[in-house]
Formats: sequence, structure tokens, C-alpha cells
Amino acid sequence: MSSYRVGYFVGSLAKGSINRLLSKALIKLAPADLAFSEIEFKDLPLYSYDYDADFPPPARAFKDAIARVDALLFVTPEYNRSIPGVLKNALDHASRPYGQSAWAKKPAGVIGASGGGIGTAMAQQHLRNVIAYLDMPTLNQPEAYVQFKEGLIDDKGHVTVDATKQFLQKWMDTYVAWVQKHAG
Repeated sequence: MSSYRVGYFVGSLAKGSINRLLSKALIKLAPADLAFSEIEFKDLPLYSYDYDADFPPPARAFKDAIARVDALLFVTPEYNRSIPGVLKNALDHASRPYGQSAWAKKPAGVIGASGGGIGTAMAQQHLRNVIAYLDMPTLNQPEAYVQFKEGLIDDKGHVTVDATKQFLQKWMDTYVAWVQKHAG
């Protein structure tokens, strides 16, 4: 039986997302006492405070899924030097109505991959700003901006470059310690 339930979010809706591959790799590097489940947000409508009085079923299910986990992992691409709009929409939904945020006190990790040389540095910084406001204690070091190249991670989530695998293992080990320290 797993000691901690971790909900993870892939910031891209694309089935072939390199960040989906990165999430598979991270899960493979995690110890058995962490049980991962993807919390999808593709069915969420665009957020409006009009929903605060009566959340649509996909938004209620989304908030319930977050409530069932002990910790969170965000694996996100960078779109135009920021986070994808669908991820921001998901963050907004689960933070509302005011005073009823599903995010509060959940320990979080942020990581991402892109083809560019600076990885997802800007997106991660923007995401950290939002999740700090949402009261999620977030792992700050080590930072991980993965430059993705074809074949770096295979379809089953195996990292094929030893130096990258070692780096991601160190990141995951630190994330696990963070979850163990901060998960209620």
C-alpha cells in the first residue's frame, strides 16, 4: 500500500506531449510508496465566477480529485513564455469559490520539458507565482528545466541518457523528501 497519493498534471492537452513522456519517466523513478494518478482537466469549461454558486460537474469532479491526494506534481510545457491557458484555467477552477480552494497546503513540485535551450524556465516561474498565492508549499530546489531531444525518453517512460536519468532521479528523490516532510 502506498503511503502518499500524488496527483499530477500534464500542462499540455496533446496526447503526444513531451511533458506526458516526462511525467511517465518521473513516475518510474519514484519509490513505490508514492501512488501517482493523473488529474485531467480537459473537460473543464472556461472559468467564470458565475459558476461559484453551482460548479459544473467536471469542475466538482476536478476539485474532488485534488482533495483525494496528499501532494501535487505539475509537469508543464511553456507556451509563449508562460503556462498553457488550460493549466491556468484549471488552477482558477480549483481555487474557487473564494475561501474554498482545493490547493491550499498541498505540497507541490514543478518541472517541465521543451525543445528550447532554457527548457520551461519562464513557465515554471509564472506557475510558481500562481501556486504560491494558492498556498501550496512548493519545492524550490533543485530547479529542473529539461531540454527535450528526440529519443531522450522512450514511449514507456525510460530515460535513455544516463546524465539526464541521474539528474531526474536526484530531482525526484528531493521531491519525495519534500512530500514526506509537508504532506498532511
